[in-house]
Amino acid sequence: MRTADQNKRTTVILLSAGIAVQAVTYLIAPDNIWALISALFGVCSVVLCAQGKWLTFFFGFGQILTYTYLCVLERFYGGIAINVFYFCSQIYGIYNWRKLLKEGDEGKKTRDVIPFRRMRPTAFAVLCAGLLALSLLTGWVLGHYTNDTQPYLDALTTVPAFAAQILLVMAYREQWFIWLFIDLLYVVMWWQAESYCMVAQYVFWCVNATYGAVRWSSNGQSA
Repeated sequence: MRTADQNKRTTVILLSAGIAVQAVTYLIAPDNIWALISALFGVCSVVLCAQGKWLTFFFGFGQILTYTYLCVLERFYGGIAINVFYFCSQIYGIYNWRKLLKEGDEGKKTRDVIPFRRMRPTAFAVLCAGLLALSLLTGWVLGHYTNDTQPYLDALTTVPAFAAQILLVMAYREQWFIWLFIDLLYVVMWWQAESYCMVAQYVFWCVNATYGAVRWSSNGQSA
């Protein structure tokens, strides 16, 4: 069982490492300054999410707005669409996570992190199969009817993200497995776009998603 001090130290280490990676990447390969700002917001957001802290959503708003601007520049239309959804779901996420931190009719706060949930394996397998099929269909549509520069990668990072975000706001562990898949593809997508601050961000997010999956597996409950 991890203590509160251990979790706090882990948070500090991850935040420091994430910020350092972004700063060094920007110094070595200067990019659009908004890519750096978006990446820094993103580091804070995902680390706090892995710790089950509801403040993740406030940093998430900053990351969403700046990242949407970058997607507009690169013509990643799927990325633009998912960020509109992220913005709306963040509002509900704040409400739901705050509710999970409280108990009883008095609304007394009893914990610092939210309780985590787990999906049944069969339900998660069906979800993944459906997401893959819908992603391939979306990629075909983007490739034939838009000037999207990377239609299938865009689709494979967008469609599963809708499900991952819903699982996030509902506090399900399985979000981390989907995020890890998405983040690995984002590394490829932004590498091809030559936005190395974004590449560094998603490499860090892969590490954080792995940590989140482990941490959220320690005290989850099946649902």
